[in-house]
Amino acid sequence: MKRKQRGVTLSGLLMAAVVLAVLALLGMKIVPEVIEFYNIKKVLARISNEKAATVADVQKAFERYATVDNISAITAKDLEITKENNQIVVYFAYERKIPLFANASLLLEFSGSSKD
Repeated sequence: MKRKQRGVTLSGLLMAAVVLAVLALLGMKIVPEVIEFYNIKKVLARISNEKAATVADVQKAFERYATVDNISAITAKDLEITKENNQIVVYFAYERKIPLFANASLLLEFSGSSKD
């Protein structure tokens, strides 16, 4: 009686390795951008808890926190600062283009506000 062989073929193993490599590449390039986005949201939450009176105060506070948290995606000049119900609301939006390989890139769009 002949036994049937079971297992993963070499081509199947190579395909799985390629898929894992592509996922690892995407993860290594996307995760730092997402972490920076959440750092920006955290800074805006801190600033909204402070009692900043003017637009200049908010911008100076953002610059201080951005230096400490190493935020380079946006600057204080990129913030849209408004006042709603006697509370300062800071809005931001930006895009990041991440080159993947050859002429393929990934575009990430981030936006948020201190109200979120």
